[in-house]
Amino acid sequence: MTTISPLRIPTLHGREAEFQNVCQAQSTVFLNHSLNHSNIDLSQIRSGFACALHMHQPTIPAGKNGELISNLQHMFEHSGEGDNHNAGVFAWCYERMGDFIPELVDRGLNPRIMLDYSGNLLWGLQQMGRDDILNKLKVLACNPRYQPHVEWLGTMWSHAVATSTPIPDLKLQIRAWQHHFADIFGLEALGRVKGFSPPEMHLPNHPDTLYEYLKALKDCGYRWLLVQEHSVENLDGSPLTQTQKYGPTQLTARNSKGETVSLTALIKTQGSDTKLVAQMQPFHEAKNLGRITIGTHSIPSLVSQIADGENGGVMMNEFPRDFGPTWDKVAVIADVAGFNGTEYLELIEAAGVKFEDYPKIQAVQQHRIWERVTTATPESVAAAIRDIKTEDSQFSMEGASWTNDLSWVRGYENVLEPMNELSAKFHERFPNGDLDQSNYSEALLYVMLLETSCFRYWGQGAWTDYAQQLYDRGMAAIG
Repeated sequence: MTTISPLRIPTLHGREAEFQNVCQAQSTVFLNHSLNHSNIDLSQIRSGFACALHMHQPTIPAGKNGELISNLQHMFEHSGEGDNHNAGVFAWCYERMGDFIPELVDRGLNPRIMLDYSGNLLWGLQQMGRDDILNKLKVLACNPRYQPHVEWLGTMWSHAVATSTPIPDLKLQIRAWQHHFADIFGLEALGRVKGFSPPEMHLPNHPDTLYEYLKALKDCGYRWLLVQEHSVENLDGSPLTQTQKYGPTQLTARNSKGETVSLTALIKTQGSDTKLVAQMQPFHEAKNLGRITIGTHSIPSLVSQIADGENGGVMMNEFPRDFGPTWDKVAVIADVAGFNGTEYLELIEAAGVKFEDYPKIQAVQQHRIWERVTTATPESVAAAIRDIKTEDSQFSMEGASWTNDLSWVRGYENVLEPMNELSAKFHERFPNGDLDQSNYSEALLYVMLLETSCFRYWGQGAWTDYAQQLYDRGMAAIG
């Protein structure tokens, strides 16, 4: 069996202690006067908008002799199959913000964009030798001239969906992306990554899973994440209000032991994501909004939206048509502005708004658990979930039923899902993490690759065959 050489594995671990200091630093990013900081006067703005572009290509064992390559490379090499003729357009989409932003800034405009690139994609670009793309991205990440205009968002390294990722692997995925990003763009650039973009915008709603997810994000230095409007609720189960949709919220998780953790969340409103962003509809929506009140402070409302940056005709064609002209329109409207997420949060907090003032929300359906639980214990929470499922067949905890009191290693003899089994074997083989064992990096790589969402959501056939190959190689690497 052909396996990838350890020398070709990207940097996915090993600098955790170093990152702990850099990523946990509480210094501001967009209000830092040693940098080219935010040029927005919050007092003059009644509403704003923030758009993010999500970019991803999975890694597949489809190269010569089965080497791991980017799906983008496979598209280039098999241009006659399916939609693979779009490979060149996809590659252009990955680099074009490196042209758009400098052009707009050079014209004296004030653009904003948030960028979310999966680790798979960044590695694939490196494997393909696409320094032309990576160098343009480095300008956006490292040149102080463009720092107020571009915000990089963290994510899971291999586009792993949190609701179906084994809990012990959440932080491994989050940390791996930080390692890889710092390896390409530098430690200083990583220190400015404070927002998190969840793959597929999935938010776990099982109490233990959500708790571990938010805890991992906080441990890794993230200050906020983007969540979908319909994936959260108020503590009493009611839907979010207009104020909550267009302002900062405090996402709170309570686990089955009664422990709590909270993190700032910005709300992605519902709608056709690619069409909304491609046509820059958040700008037009913001024009019809006014200021909102948080605590005792009046602040601008914010329309937050994210879409695939390359996928579909609207992103290929309409986004480049509409992105630039939008900033000409913003320039002539004095009280509507484009923001980046961290910039908006830093500006309102500088104006006196405190995290404690943000309205509290939780993952959807959790109120049904907590209204039945008097004292939180693993047993009482499990019983509540079981009773609700008995009464309501539509009730779901997204399959995330693992709790902290259970071992992730023991008891999986009959697990049928290869992803879970590979993860369990990995943690059994490496119970204390790295320990400088030679096969740790390769084993970690395959664990994360198998957790890529594409293998679970792109149907049967070639994709499940790819997953089986990754599983087999991962088991061999673990030994």
